[in-house]
Amino acid sequence: MDPLYLFDLASRQAQWASVRQAAITGNIANANTPGFKSMDVEPFSSVLDKTHLSMARTTDGHVDVPLTGARSTKTQGTDSWEVSASGNSVSLDQEMLKAADVNRTFTLNTNIVRAFNRMILTSIKG
Repeated sequence: MDPLYLFDLASRQAQWASVRQAAITGNIANANTPGFKSMDVEPFSSVLDKTHLSMARTTDGHVDVPLTGARSTKTQGTDSWEVSASGNSVSLDQEMLKAADVNRTFTLNTNIVRAFNRMILTSIKG
């Protein structure tokens, strides 16, 4: 049986989400520290782009989808959060939004792994 890279990818995304969650909690813990600069990690899509993964076409019946237009679209973040008089750039509202995003990432990751695990177990059982 060929190796299943989905579990490795899911593990890497969970590690990335853990690091981002730690950065967010550090920001929240230092919300009242004068001069503290808010930190965040590189988006997972950028991390994934560096791995140069591509879809494998193992059978002629598989559809080959070119990714020409998919990678050309970029989102621009608008940071309208202000720096306080003490030089602190942590916004608790922004950190709560980031924390909710990490929660959604963990939930999606868990659901995908659970569904993939069920598919494997179903194919083995019958």
